[in-house]
Amino acid sequence: MRQIAFDSAASIARRIARGEFSARDALEYFLDRQQRLHPSLNAIVATDLAKARRQAGAIDRALARGERPGPLAGVPMTVKESFDVAGLPTTWGLEAHRGNIAARDALVVERLRAAGAVVWGKSNVPVMLADWQTFNPLYGTTHSPWGAGLTPGGSSGGAASALAAGITALEYGSDIGGSIRGPAQMCGVYGHKTSFAIVPGRGHGLPGFWSPAEISVVGPLARSAGDLALALKATAGPAGNDARAYRLSLPRPSFDGFRGLRIAVLPSHPATRVSRKVSDEVERLGRFLARQGAKVKMPVELPFDLREHDRLYVLLRRAATSMRAFDDAGFRRAVAEREALPADDRSYAAEQLRGNTLAHREWMLLENERQRLRGLWDDFFRDHDFLLCPGAATTAYPQNQAGRRWERMVDIDGEPMADVLQIFWMGFASLGCLPATMAPIALAPDGLPTGVQIIGPQYADLSTIRLAGLIERHYHAFVPPPALA
Repeated sequence: MRQIAFDSAASIARRIARGEFSARDALEYFLDRQQRLHPSLNAIVATDLAKARRQAGAIDRALARGERPGPLAGVPMTVKESFDVAGLPTTWGLEAHRGNIAARDALVVERLRAAGAVVWGKSNVPVMLADWQTFNPLYGTTHSPWGAGLTPGGSSGGAASALAAGITALEYGSDIGGSIRGPAQMCGVYGHKTSFAIVPGRGHGLPGFWSPAEISVVGPLARSAGDLALALKATAGPAGNDARAYRLSLPRPSFDGFRGLRIAVLPSHPATRVSRKVSDEVERLGRFLARQGAKVKMPVELPFDLREHDRLYVLLRRAATSMRAFDDAGFRRAVAEREALPADDRSYAAEQLRGNTLAHREWMLLENERQRLRGLWDDFFRDHDFLLCPGAATTAYPQNQAGRRWERMVDIDGEPMADVLQIFWMGFASLGCLPATMAPIALAPDGLPTGVQIIGPQYADLSTIRLAGLIERHYHAFVPPPALA
C-alpha cells in the first residue's frame, strides 16, 4: 500500500470500497505512523486499538459481502479528547477526571461510527479547552509538526497537529472561541465552525454538566474541504426529543465557480492587530477572486462598532463557560474581585472576570444586544454572500506556558500582543451563530501556513465549505509539513 498519510478521507473510503486495500490495512498504516511520530508531537493521548481493529475487521467483512457500510467506511479517525468515547477517559486535561471513563459514545462519535468511520483515539486539549496552546498536567504538551517548539493552536490543537502530520485521516473538534479555527490556521488544515446547534453536543462535557454552553459548537477538521462536508453530513441533525418533530435541511450551494459571488473582504481593522504575513495573504486572495469574476468589496465596512462587538463577545463567551469555571467558593471569590475592579478597567482580564460573574439581568441586556447584532448580520448577508477575514493574528508561534493566558505575548510585526486577543477574529461567527470555514491559502514568508476564515449567513455551512473547496482547487490546498512530506 502506497503512502496514504496525506490522502483525503473521501479518497481513503473510495479506495477501501474498491478493494485497493482493506480497512484494517488503513488502520494499521495510521497506527504505525502514530507510534513513530508520537514522541515528537504528543497529539493523540488515548486509544482503544482493540475496538478499532474489531470495527475495521467488521467493515472489511461487510464489504466482502457486497454491503455498503457508509460514506466513511473504513476511514481511520480520531476525535477531540473532550468527546466521550466508550471505554476511554474524558478529562478535559484535568487530573481530577483521570478516572472519568465514558460509558457510551458521544452522539457525534455514534454518528461517525454509523457512517463507517473507525474511531481509534482521542486528541489532546488544553485544560478545560481554554487556551490557544495545547498542554495540560495530565497528558503534557502537544507540538506542531511545522517546527520544533511551535504551538499547534488550541483548544483542538491535538486534532490539527495529528491531521497536519498525517497520523489520522479525519478529526472532530469543538469551538466557542476559535478552538477549531485557530488550530486549523496554525497547522494549515481545514476546519469548520458550524452554525449554532446544527450538530448536537451530547457527550461533549464533564460529569454533572447537562446544559450545553451557549455560543459553543462542535464541528470537523480535515485535510480537504470535501472531507468537512462529508463529516458534517454524517453528524448534523437533531437528536432526542427534537428529532421527533424537526429535520435539518441545510441549503445546498447555488454556485460552482467564483464568478458573480458577492464577497466582502476584511484583511485587517484598526480595532485589533494582525500580522502583515496574515493580512497580506487574505488581501492577495481577495484580488485573485476579483480576477476570477467575483464581486469583491475590500476592505468592507461592517455594520457595527467592532470594538464594542469584541467586548460583547468576551463578556458573553465568558458567561457561557462560567458554570464550569468555578466551584461555589471560587465563584464567590470572583464576585468579590469583580467588585474591586475600577470601572474604567477594560483589560482582557477585567472583562473576563466581569463575564464570568454577570448577574442574570446583566446577561439578558447583553443577550438583547447580541440579538440586535444578529439582525445586522442578516442585513449584511442580503448584500454579500460571504465575508473573508483572518482566523488568527499570526502564524504558528513558539510555545509559551508561563503565567496566565492574557499575560503571554505573541509577536505581531515586531510588537508584542497578548495571544488571547487573537480571539477578536473569532467573534463575528461565534456571536452571530454563523458558519465559518477555515481554509489554508498560503505559506507565509516565514514558511508557515496561513489561512482565511470564510463566514456566511446562518445555515450556509455547505456554501462556506464549497467556497473553501473552490479555493482549494484553484488557488491553494493543504501542504504537508516539509519534514514529514
